[in-house]
Amino acid sequence: MAADDDHEGHEGHDIEVHLDKLLTEHGMTLTELAHRVGVTNVNLSVLKNGRAKAIRFTTLTRICEVLQCQPGDLLSYRPAPPPAHPRNS
Repeated sequence: MAADDDHEGHEGHDIEVHLDKLLTEHGMTLTELAHRVGVTNVNLSVLKNGRAKAIRFTTLTRICEVLQCQPGDLLSYRPAPPPAHPRNS
C-alpha cells in the first residue's frame, strides 16, 4: 500500500466519523445501535473507527433515524495536510 493510500488509518479518504460522540450524547452502546439499525456490531465498529470504505444510504438513513441526527452530524470532511517536501540543499 502506498503512503498516499492511507491517511492515518482513514483508508484513503478524509472523512471523519463522529459516531462515538453521538452514541455518548444518546447514552447508547454500539451494540444497541447495531441492533436498532439492523447491522452487525462489526460493521458499525468499522464505520466508527474510520475504516469503512463506503456506507449504504439505507444504513445512513437508519442511523440518522435512530440517533435523530443529520448525516452532517455523523460525518465531516477533514482534508489531510499536504505532505511535506524536503528542501533541496
